[in-house]
Amino acid sequence: MTAAARIASVISPRHAVLWQSVLGIEMGFDYIIVGCGSAGSVLANRLSARSANRVLVCEAGEDTPPGSVPEEILDSYPGTAYLNNRFLWSDLKVRTEVVSHNNPDEPKPKLRKYEQARVLGGGSSINGQMANRGAPTDYDEWESRGAKGWNWDSVLPYFKKLETDLDFNDEWHGQDGPIPVRRVPEEHWPEHSKILRGVLERANYKRLNDQNGYFEDGYFPVTISNADEQRVSAGIGYLNADVRKRENLTISTRTQVTELLFEDLRCVGIKGRVNGKLQEFRGREVILSSGAIHSPAHLLRAGIGPTGHLHDLGIPVRHASFGVGQRLMDHPSVALAAFVKRGARVKNHLSRRHMFLGMRYSSDIGGAPPGDMFVVFTSKTSWHAVGEQIGSFLLFVNKVFSETGEVRLATRHWADEPEVEFNLLSDRRDLDRIADGIRRLAPLYKDPALQNVVTDPFPASYSDKVRQVGEINTRNKILTGIMARLLDGPSFFRTFLIKNLIMEGFTIDGVCNDEEEAEAFIRKAAVGVWHASCTCRMGARDDAMAVTDHNGRVHGVGGLRVVDASIFPVVPSANTNFPTIMAAEKISDSILEGN
Repeated sequence: MTAAARIASVISPRHAVLWQSVLGIEMGFDYIIVGCGSAGSVLANRLSARSANRVLVCEAGEDTPPGSVPEEILDSYPGTAYLNNRFLWSDLKVRTEVVSHNNPDEPKPKLRKYEQARVLGGGSSINGQMANRGAPTDYDEWESRGAKGWNWDSVLPYFKKLETDLDFNDEWHGQDGPIPVRRVPEEHWPEHSKILRGVLERANYKRLNDQNGYFEDGYFPVTISNADEQRVSAGIGYLNADVRKRENLTISTRTQVTELLFEDLRCVGIKGRVNGKLQEFRGREVILSSGAIHSPAHLLRAGIGPTGHLHDLGIPVRHASFGVGQRLMDHPSVALAAFVKRGARVKNHLSRRHMFLGMRYSSDIGGAPPGDMFVVFTSKTSWHAVGEQIGSFLLFVNKVFSETGEVRLATRHWADEPEVEFNLLSDRRDLDRIADGIRRLAPLYKDPALQNVVTDPFPASYSDKVRQVGEINTRNKILTGIMARLLDGPSFFRTFLIKNLIMEGFTIDGVCNDEEEAEAFIRKAAVGVWHASCTCRMGARDDAMAVTDHNGRVHGVGGLRVVDASIFPVVPSANTNFPTIMAAEKISDSILEGN
C-alpha cells in the first residue's frame, strides 16, 4: 500500500476535498448530493445520520453556517434575500407568456429574470417563508398519475415529521421536526392587515385559525417557517452544528457540478469546480437536488432526455427519456395594489413581515377542485421606501391546469443557463380563474373601513421596471426615498404619480368590467411565484413522460436519483418549499430502507 493510499484509508470524508487536492486521491462516497437546497439539506442530514454512509453534498452557492448566517437570510422580511444577487443564479432568465412553436415567424415573448436561489438552503433561504402543504386532493392526484405511495395519507406523516408547530399540537401537526412553524400574533399585525381581516369577515369569508388544519375555504393568519422573528431555512434547521460535526458528512460549498460521470448506464460520480478548481468525485449513488430548472439540465447534458433535442445539440443519447424538462409548472399570479396611509403601514419594531393574512377559495370554474385559488394580502411590497407605502392582494391559481412549460439546453456547456418557457396560461381555465378572482377581490376596496387606510387602488404587475427598482443598491434607496416623500404629499399629486409612474395603462374598473382589457392585463402581468416544478416527474416505467420512479430513481439508468420539486407529478396547491422538504424526508426513508 502506498503512503497516499494509507492516508486515504484513514482520513474522514470531511477532509476528502482537501486531501484529494493535495494528494490526487479519488475518494469514494456512498451518496453524492448535487445541490444543498431544501431537499439537499434534508438528504444530507438523514443519510448521514447512519454513520456507515459517507455523504458528500455539493452546493454552488455560499454556506450559511451556524453563527454566521447572513443577516439578509435571517431577516423575517424576505425581500432583503430574494432580491439580492449575492444569493441568486443571476444570469437565469425565462419566458412566462405562452410561446407559439407552430408559428416560427411569431416573435417570442420577452425574457424575464427569474430569481432562483444559489446559496445553501436553496429556496428556503430566500423565499417568503410560507409553510403550507397544499390540498389532500393534490397528493391523491400524484398517486393517480403514477407516483405509487404518495397519496395524502402517505405524505401527511412526513409533513408532520419536518416541523415543530409552535401554536398547535393535534393530529395535523408535528412537534419534533427541525423546522419551526408559527403564525404572527395578530397584535403584531399592522393596521392595514387588521382592517383587511374585518373586511373579509364582512364579505362572509370563513375564519380559519389554522391554514394547515382541515382543508377548507376561508381566511387565516399565514403559517411561516420562522422563530423569534428569524427565518429558519432547511439549511439552518437540518444542517445545525451537531449535524455538521458528523465525520461521515462533507459539505462542499462554492462547488458547481459540471458533469455527471457514467460507466455504461450507471452514474458513478461527478465532476465539479470547487472554488474554481476542477475535481472529480466517485459515489455509489448520485442524487440531483438542483431544482426544477437545473436538475433536468444536468440530465440533458448527460444524454438523458428527448432524443430530438439531444441530437440537435450533438449530445450522444445515453437514455431516451421524453419527459426530461417537460411539463414545467408554476402558479400564475397577478396583484391588485393600493397606497397605504401612514398610520396603517408595517411597524418594524413589531414585525418585519409583509404577509400576515391569507385566504383560499373555490372558483367553481372548469372543473377545478375546492380551494383552487389563493390570495396573500401584503402590507408592503418591497424593501424600499415606496414598497413600504404599497399594499397588495396577491392572487394566484392554487390548482394549476397549464402544464406545457419546458426546460431545454441552450448549449452543451455546463456554465450556460438553459432555455426556460413556462407557458403559464396555456390552459384557458387558468386565465379565466384569475379574471374571476380580480372581480371578486376588487369590490373589497369599496369597504369603508379599508378606504380609511388605503387609496388609489390599481392593477399591479411585477414588471421589469418594478424589478429594477427592487434591486438592492444605494441608487434605488435614494430614488425611492425621494418618490416616497412625493407620494406622501397632496392627494391629487399622489394620484397623478401612481397613474403615470406606477400603473401601466390598466385600471381597476377596466379589468373588472371589460373582458378584453382584463385578458390583456392578465397576459401581460401574470408571472410565476417561483414555484418551478414537475420537469422530472415521478411515474410508472411504462409512462413515456415519467422520468423517475416513486422513489426518485431515474428510469433507464442506475445509480442516479432526482429529489426536488422537479419530481412532482403536478404542482401542489401550495408554496412548494414544504412539499419539497416532505418529499426529501419520504425518499430519505426509502433510501435508508434499501429502496
